[in-house]
Amino acid sequence: MLDRRTLLGSLALPLCVTPAFAQTWPDRPVRLVVPYAAGGPTDTVARLLAERLSASLPQRVVVENRAGGGALIGTEAVARAPKDGSTLLFTTVVHAVHRALHGPRLTFDPAADFAPVALVGVVPQVIMVPPASPVRDMPGLLDYLRSGPRAYGSSGAGGSSHLGVELLKSLTGVQAEHIPYRGTAPAVVDLIAGRIALVMDSVATGAAQVRGGTLRGIATTGPRRSSALPDLPTVAETVPGFAATTWNAVLAPSGTPDATIDAISAAISAALADTALQARLVELGVEVPPAPERTVEAARRFVAAETAKWEKLIADAGIRAD
Repeated sequence: MLDRRTLLGSLALPLCVTPAFAQTWPDRPVRLVVPYAAGGPTDTVARLLAERLSASLPQRVVVENRAGGGALIGTEAVARAPKDGSTLLFTTVVHAVHRALHGPRLTFDPAADFAPVALVGVVPQVIMVPPASPVRDMPGLLDYLRSGPRAYGSSGAGGSSHLGVELLKSLTGVQAEHIPYRGTAPAVVDLIAGRIALVMDSVATGAAQVRGGTLRGIATTGPRRSSALPDLPTVAETVPGFAATTWNAVLAPSGTPDATIDAISAAISAALADTALQARLVELGVEVPPAPERTVEAARRFVAAETAKWEKLIADAGIRAD
């Protein structure tokens, strides 16, 4: 496991900054708000990106953790921030489900109050079962879930570990009772003990359990096999069309000038092209999109598609926030 100093080291390779680019970049340090606590996978990726951007841009990029409220506190802070590119949101798939889960209780509109800037990376999940489970592959898992009452654990209602299994249920007709935990870690403890049948967890954290043999990996949930667990098939190889990933994206407050958004997006794309940064992200289970998918327009399409997908599932399944 690499420590933060090792992760952030060796990333200070220069980017080319043109005068026109400098004119559109904010004239003050940029706050990259992470709506989660420091030290987690999302925070680590944000700090890697911020360090790479700070090495060569006109202003330093500083990560600010604003955790709490299921990512609502940090997200609201950015929605109300100046519209000049000086405050950005570094978010995950949770942004796509805020509206469906919280509805009129929200103090901001996840779509209207934010402008997507860049997709940083996609993180598949991995389906894991206890070592003593009879399940060895995806067809076997589906048969197992059909054979009797089973339960699965998640990090809480509306999280990616919950929605991914609900999507599997909707596409295959299998049944499994949802047991929400306060985080994935306690769910994994019960999974190891055999108290629940499966957990779907990010490869950023679940891959270590699978590699170490503590849990058995069945399949990953991205559209292609994960570089973190390349020997595992995807769920889509058994259930065509299935994809349930978390992701990291940078958003700006709506109303930020297009030229500023374009400049920030271009800077992020250039940073993500760096092989040293890509290598660090791969180690964390993050799959960096190719250059054509790192544009502002691509980010808009991606966030809109994810929002539509998960809002429909949440409505169909009658999911409510904890």
